[in-house]
Amino acid sequence: MSWYEGRHALVTGGGSGIGAAIARVFVDKGAVVTIVGRSREKLAAKATELGVSSQAADVTDRQQVAAAFAAATNLNGTIDILVNNAGVAEAMPFAKMDDELWDRTLAVNLTGVYNCTRAAIGGMLEKGSGRIVNVASVAALKGAAYVAAYCAAKHGVIGLTRALAAEYARKGITVNAVCPGYTDTDIVQQALDNIARTTGRSREEALANLVSTNPQGRLILPEEVADTVIWLCRQESMNGQAIAIAGGEVT
Repeated sequence: MSWYEGRHALVTGGGSGIGAAIARVFVDKGAVVTIVGRSREKLAAKATELGVSSQAADVTDRQQVAAAFAAATNLNGTIDILVNNAGVAEAMPFAKMDDELWDRTLAVNLTGVYNCTRAAIGGMLEKGSGRIVNVASVAALKGAAYVAAYCAAKHGVIGLTRALAAEYARKGITVNAVCPGYTDTDIVQQALDNIARTTGRSREEALANLVSTNPQGRLILPEEVADTVIWLCRQESMNGQAIAIAGGEVT
């Protein structure tokens, strides 16, 4: 019997990209899965495709998060595994960045992790077990130009990960993070379009520039991130880790 069999896994940002890939592997392993996202229609379509349940919520809205997590728990039981994957990424020179971009980036990428973890942690403590995996970024492990808000938020995610890992180490709960490099998702495809539009480069040139930071010279696949998340959930001794999935970009 699979370790994941019957366990309730909730994945935020589960309607596409890395989140959808993670949800798919959990289903394959026998878990009961809930995906959470802002777009109700997009989420419902992906839920039908994967054979999972869905709850619409904006991770920056605490009332929506509380309602969605309560509904997911009522339907599928206590949340055993939480994957905080929802995120946004926008590039802007720091001197030109407006306050709204800063606030929005931290609200989704950092406060959203806080909101969702707060909503799930009580059930895990009552059960005496749980797994939390935060999807951060290589931008959580090093600096990068033009993404100050994103780097700050993702560095914060690693700090939160390590603090909670230490706090709950003897409560049967592990908290880890994965740190993908540029991954073949809709966000990166949109970034390529934006680079091509604003710089006059071809899309191929824009892609070559992005993958140049990866020693393997390629985009990471969502399935590679998903495999690492799944592996982390099974490893009781892995706690407080920030694992880079970036082809050697950071060591």
